[in-house]
Amino acid sequence: MKLDYLCSMPRILAIDYGLRRTGIAVSDPLKIIANGLTTIESSTLFSFLEDYFKTESVELILIGDPRNLDDSDTHATQPVRKIIEQLRKKFPSIPVKTIDERFTSLMASRAMHKMGMKKKKRQDKAMIDKIAATIMLQEYMRSLDER
Repeated sequence: MKLDYLCSMPRILAIDYGLRRTGIAVSDPLKIIANGLTTIESSTLFSFLEDYFKTESVELILIGDPRNLDDSDTHATQPVRKIIEQLRKKFPSIPVKTIDERFTSLMASRAMHKMGMKKKKRQDKAMIDKIAATIMLQEYMRSLDER
């Protein structure tokens, strides 16, 4: 019974959206640990989410907000805003929040290096995107703990 309760608890899903690839991470039911879920082709994002939401309860979609160091828009800011609009229309019952994604790809690359991954694996952009989404989610959950 206790396991059923945990499995039915809603999760937080994080998205590191890119024009070609999208990294996705998800929290555990207790919102303690962020787990890299997958990297998908960005064109399949909505079909992936539809399928995922059929089996998992999600209380929040967190999406990386691409910004320059001076807080100005990057080349990726407008496409992300468009995706946010589409997420809100397609899944109106799930709130969508943005999170600063500056340095997450760099942090992901450094984490992969510290884990001892070989250079070829560290150059795997799909792995970097999934880890970047995980880092964003972990930072978000850490900010909740600090409140």
